[in-house]
Amino acid sequence: MIHKDNISQRQAWMAVLSKAACEELAMLWGAVSDKPSYELLRKPETGLVMVRGRMGGTGKPFNTGEATVTRCSVRSDSGKTGHAYILGRDHKHARLAAEVDAALQQDENREGLMTSIIMPLAEQHEAKLNLHRKKVAATKVDFFTLVRGEDE
Repeated sequence: MIHKDNISQRQAWMAVLSKAACEELAMLWGAVSDKPSYELLRKPETGLVMVRGRMGGTGKPFNTGEATVTRCSVRSDSGKTGHAYILGRDHKHARLAAEVDAALQQDENREGLMTSIIMPLAEQHEAKLNLHRKKVAATKVDFFTLVRGEDE
């Protein structure tokens, strides 16, 4: 049985892997010396998924459109299965993310990979978000209304 904490931890690292730049992920994963070998269960393939939204964030759901997604599944020689879903068409990114996901599922690898791959990628993503937030904040316009008198 999989513990709920393990599921949320896996969701967090999979989110980081999916949002990472492929070049950065390839560089960090390439620096790992004792990688297991992998067999492809599902080679990288690209398709469409429906993107849904909610009115006001809490209202009735509606379809907003489609997004291109690439998925991949691998099995490591230790028997762990890794999956990845990447926004866009990058087959290499999907394969690398699936390999790292499988490696992170092994307890003996997790701490080192979290430190050497996931944490740096998460920090890079947060830095990009902060830069974007600063750019957006610089263009913010506050509207206000002056009251000139009372309407009676």
